[in-house]
Amino acid sequence: MFTVREVHDKQAWEDFVPAAKGQTFLHSWNWGEFNKSTGAKLWRLGVYDDNGLRAVFLTIKIKARRGTFLFVPQGPVVSDDFEVSILNLNIIVDYLKELAKEEACDFIRISPAFENEPAYKIVFNGLGFRQAPIHMHAELMWLLDISVEEKTLLKNMRKTTRYSINKAERDGVRIIKSSNPDDVMKLNSLYKETALRHKFTPYSLDYLAKEFGSFIKDGQVLLFLAEYKGEIIASAMIIFYGGAAYYHHGASINRGQVPAAYLLQWEAIKEAKSRGASIYNFWGVA
Repeated sequence: MFTVREVHDKQAWEDFVPAAKGQTFLHSWNWGEFNKSTGAKLWRLGVYDDNGLRAVFLTIKIKARRGTFLFVPQGPVVSDDFEVSILNLNIIVDYLKELAKEEACDFIRISPAFENEPAYKIVFNGLGFRQAPIHMHAELMWLLDISVEEKTLLKNMRKTTRYSINKAERDGVRIIKSSNPDDVMKLNSLYKETALRHKFTPYSLDYLAKEFGSFIKDGQVLLFLAEYKGEIIASAMIIFYGGAAYYHHGASINRGQVPAAYLLQWEAIKEAKSRGASIYNFWGVA
């Protein structure tokens, strides 16, 4: 017999999520804290049975032009022995339906971080969901196994990638690892230039600063800055969570043939390995 109730204990949440199936930092306690800092209303919900916590679903209320809705980012997150079935997930959906009515929402949106398999599609179609026209977070992700030795990682790279890393070092590129919130401005400066160049709408400085501030409290984020001749020409915000490192935000500017971004990624991978991560997630890929 499953029941749903709110999870108020950070430790209980953080003991469950990193070890669960289909989890990313978008279901971390601190992702919830970040969303709260932006003014969003949210609920940390858990599915329990006699054996304890079996699944969680962070639920965020979002007001958008297309309507007000409840969003479960890359969730629900379930234990390894929790069967992903219509029967088991129906308790989550029923709870969300009632919550949506109470909050005057127009629809419910979920984005489970499961592999794109027909069996899962059958389950979620059976629960009444349909494919969204556009994704809200990364839909396709490139995952690199970094559990092997550094020399093996280098050996497995393309020759041009190894060359670019070495060239950046020869060119005098220096990688700075920063936990200083003030350095978010440096990332933001490059981010705005990158957005203009590639014609997309960037996140605001306030958004980036609040995200960084929410994760740095637990040492779960670092800024990587690539400096060349006194100028920052590449930067990234890397989040470390649940045995993985996430290249969540990144930007660079062109300075001739200086491949600073390659060295930056390599240093981020080495930092992830030093923290015990086994996966480096390059986040969204086309």
